[in-house]
Amino acid sequence: MYNILKGTFLVSDGAFKNWRLIFFFLALAILMIASSHTTDRKVHNIARLNEQVKELRSSYVETRALLMEFKMESVIKKRLASKGIKSSVNPPFKIIIKSKSN
Repeated sequence: MYNILKGTFLVSDGAFKNWRLIFFFLALAILMIASSHTTDRKVHNIARLNEQVKELRSSYVETRALLMEFKMESVIKKRLASKGIKSSVNPPFKIIIKSKSN
């Protein structure tokens, strides 16, 4: 234990094996930290995108309700009444044109 605290295992004759093991563990630690940061970044991105989806869905529902209101016949009649356009009293009829060549 004393040799580990002094660090003599790093400079002794068989230290090359120790250095390789230390570098291997260091590389694994760096890889694990990088992977953790990447995962955290993706989780935050997913949460942000979910919030945007909720906002867009709310906007869609609001716009669809407004469109349904504008498509109502009573609303159209009120808006066109200010321009002097009234609905027809007589129902529409079909015009049939017969061609002369048979």
